[in-house]
Amino acid sequence: MRAVVALAMLFSLLAAAAGAPRAGAAEQAQAERGDDPFAAFEEAEEWEDPWASGEQGLRWHGFLDNSLGARWEDAGNLDALTLGELRLRAETSYDQGSFRVDFKGDLAWDQVIEEFDGRLRELALSFRPGSQVDARIGRQVLTWGTGDLLFLNDLFPKDFVSFFAGRDEEYLKSPANAVRISAFHPRANLDIAYMPRFTPDEYLSGERFAFWSPALGEIVAPDPPVRAPKPSSGEFALRLFRTAGATEYALYAYFGRWKQPAGVDAFGNLRFPRLRSWGASARTPFHKGLLNAEAAYYDSRDDRAGRDPATPNSELRLLLGYEQELLRNFTAGTQLYTERVMHHDRLLANSPDPARERAQWRTVATLRLTHRAFRDKLTSSLFLFVSPSDRDFYLRPSVAWRHDDHWSLAAGLNLFGGRKEHTFFGQLEDNGNGWVRLRYYY
Repeated sequence: MRAVVALAMLFSLLAAAAGAPRAGAAEQAQAERGDDPFAAFEEAEEWEDPWASGEQGLRWHGFLDNSLGARWEDAGNLDALTLGELRLRAETSYDQGSFRVDFKGDLAWDQVIEEFDGRLRELALSFRPGSQVDARIGRQVLTWGTGDLLFLNDLFPKDFVSFFAGRDEEYLKSPANAVRISAFHPRANLDIAYMPRFTPDEYLSGERFAFWSPALGEIVAPDPPVRAPKPSSGEFALRLFRTAGATEYALYAYFGRWKQPAGVDAFGNLRFPRLRSWGASARTPFHKGLLNAEAAYYDSRDDRAGRDPATPNSELRLLLGYEQELLRNFTAGTQLYTERVMHHDRLLANSPDPARERAQWRTVATLRLTHRAFRDKLTSSLFLFVSPSDRDFYLRPSVAWRHDDHWSLAAGLNLFGGRKEHTFFGQLEDNGNGWVRLRYYY
């Protein structure tokens, strides 16, 4: 704990020394382990020095963030600390008119792994190759779909470790090296995203959280953490969308791999099986709120017949959601989500442990409540995931206070529970934790 106290003291000193005005009050924070940005950006120093152009020079802004989180249950050989970091965010942009370059980067001292962690959040070049075509190349966050913390057709990388540890919710969506092309037409618009190299989720590996191991039949926190090798193949995704009246429609396709190592090879090593996905969504005003629906079919290309228990079966996923402001400054949103395992009978017939296989239908209901007070300075939030089929839950209450344009304080809990230790949230029951975050914007 001395290291955490030292971090807090260092944070105070840095905050006192930071006197530059903040460029904007909106919080934008995401980070991810990932590959280096495209090599083309290494030639930036050969440009006409836009990064140090005197009076027209770049304006840097960002934040200093001191976060602390700890679990209250014993989780094997894991330390009680789940989050202990001092984070510096720096971001800027350069807009030349015909193109734009955006940069965001984090440098953090991470007390859990006891080392510095530097991550590139964004380094992307945006330009317009045609009158109705936009292009963006480089490290960037990609996202689409209609779900609230439930992702069907959004198969871009997520950071679930940050999400469960109590980092800002925006850190859930991770960046990837990608080329994105957007084409616009009066009848429909098209987004195309190409990732030259597969970028997986940041999944549970035993570094901070214990998880269920089907191979061992128990909750484990391996040391060293267990990670699957990343395939060198790429990913391709597209979205065709349009608005008719007040309703937004979209069709989706994805060609890549399962975002988490859901497969096992002949030697017992984790792997990322191939995946192809097709989907659709719609979002429209309804009554006094907003109604959304989404569907996706996951085609597990390595085992379409569903006979290999070491490879995930194909799945059908459905979502229905509704959000409405019930009272002034008080908003509620709810979702009903289900996923169906295809060829479930074949899965059970070939499984070495049928009793612990997934149910054919898994259902999840969510509830988000948000209240803002004192001119939006105080925000109270509660998000609940509950699965009637798995009989488990995940509860995320939090409160945030924005003192002014520079200082903010937030705190919350991550509460997990379930009757069976092999279900999605049930496996995390001993990982329940609380967190607090002090942030200074500059």
